Amino acid sequence: MVKRTARDARDRGQIALEYVGVVTILLFLALAAIQMGLAAYAVQQASTAARAAARAATYNEATMDYREAGKASMSGWLAKKTDISKQSSGDQVEVTVKVRIPALLPAVFDLGEARRSATMPLD
Repeated sequence: MVKRTARDARDRGQIALEYVGVVTILLFLALAAIQMGLAAYAVQQASTAARAAARAATYNEATMDYREAGKASMSGWLAKKTDISKQSSGDQVEVTVKVRIPALLPAVFDLGEARRSATMPLD
C-alpha cells in the first residue's frame, strides 16, 4: 500500500489546471483556423460573383440582371450578405462585389468584408 501525501493531491490539481489551459488554447486555435477558412471561402465567392456579374453585364440582351447572375454563382448563405455594383466607362464594364465575411464569434473574429472587382469589355 502506497501512502499519499498532501503534495500528491496538490500536484493532481495543478495538472488539471494546466490541462484546462492547454485545451482552451487548442480550441481557440481551431476556431481561428476555421475562421480563416471561412474568410478565404468568402473571398473566393466574391471573385466568382464579380466575374459572373461582369460577364452578364456585358451582354446587351441579358436574360438575367447582373446582380442576379452574380448572386446565382455564389453559395446561397453568402449571397444574402452581398452587395454588387457596376460602373460602365466607354467600352468596358467593371463590377465590384462586397461579401460580408461570416464570423464564428463576432466579438472576436470580425473580419469585415471581402471586396473583389472584375472588368470586361462591352459587346
